[in-house]
Amino acid sequence: MKTIFSKGNLINVLLIGAFLVLMFVPSAKALMIRGLMEFGLFKPGIENTTEVMSLTQPDDLRGVMFKDAKGRVIDLASLKGKVIFINFWATWCPPCLAEMPAVNKLYEKFKAHKDVVFILADADSDLMKAQKFMDRKRYSLPVYQVASHIPKEMFKGALPTTIVIDKKGRMAYNEVGAANYASQKFIDFMNSLINI
Repeated sequence: MKTIFSKGNLINVLLIGAFLVLMFVPSAKALMIRGLMEFGLFKPGIENTTEVMSLTQPDDLRGVMFKDAKGRVIDLASLKGKVIFINFWATWCPPCLAEMPAVNKLYEKFKAHKDVVFILADADSDLMKAQKFMDRKRYSLPVYQVASHIPKEMFKGALPTTIVIDKKGRMAYNEVGAANYASQKFIDFMNSLINI
């Protein structure tokens, strides 16, 4: 009589269990992606950013607004002359959760710089939930919700999406998917935009 608990069956059960955890537990999937980031995967694609991407004109930013938990509204057009880092994310999104420690490190590096603005746009527009997440993780990132129409050239709905707008109001970076924004290469990229 064969035993159900053979070594092969036990390994299969463990593999299936691990697969199911990765499929249905966002924090487990985020941990796996974060681990892959540490091995050098998920690098921000800044190799081809020597040409500024096209919003047709910097005026296209006029009317693109975000609101914080206190009701303060930021119009992107009013931030001309600053480098703007925008990250669209959600608390249920594993790739968003995976990149958040790196985004927080980048923020800590530049938060005191007068020419850099960070906007973490919660895709669910649930600022209380988003802020509780930030507090629980001890991130100091500024959380906003979208308060206007966002041009499809900026955000097509995929999470996470990260955009960097240069001092002239032009989109200098737009990437979908998790990336390690605390990498020295991305920090150098941000510094190059600040020093233009």
